[in-house]
Amino acid sequence: MSGPAQASSSRAPVAILSRTACEDFLYHEAALLDEWRLDEWFALFLPGATYEVPTAGAPDDADSAESLFYIADDYFRLRHRIERLNKHSAHAEWPRSDGARLVSNVRVLGADEEGVSVACTFATYRSRADVTDVFFGHHRYVLREAESGLRIVRKRTLLDMSSLRPHGRVSIIL
Repeated sequence: MSGPAQASSSRAPVAILSRTACEDFLYHEAALLDEWRLDEWFALFLPGATYEVPTAGAPDDADSAESLFYIADDYFRLRHRIERLNKHSAHAEWPRSDGARLVSNVRVLGADEEGVSVACTFATYRSRADVTDVFFGHHRYVLREAESGLRIVRKRTLLDMSSLRPHGRVSIIL
């Protein structure tokens, strides 16, 4: 779409965001995660938002009600995930991993009454206990302008890997 989307509900139409604005937001999100500023990262989500990570190799349109997901968090569960990861008792991440996230190929896909659809590719490097794992794939976002700035309505992380081997698990936020 090249202009504002027409809303089919009572919500006001959502204007398309520039790719640059989306890139800046996604780079900021990646920096918060790299720096383990998880509370600030959580603040990027609007109440009611979702964060999902389907199993490796799942189709983009996989449904968590019908398929196994590594993560299928609503806003409430995501808050609890952040609280757990911030505790020393989170053994899979204590001491905390070092990480670096690369975000590229950012595309603004369109807008509707829910928000602006944005896609990007990513590579996440996680180093802990002398082992470095690499996760790669693509993110699908729905973003919306709020009083506090751009916010996440929905984030879906799709791993473009055939499996999680050799690491076997996801203990960090991708």
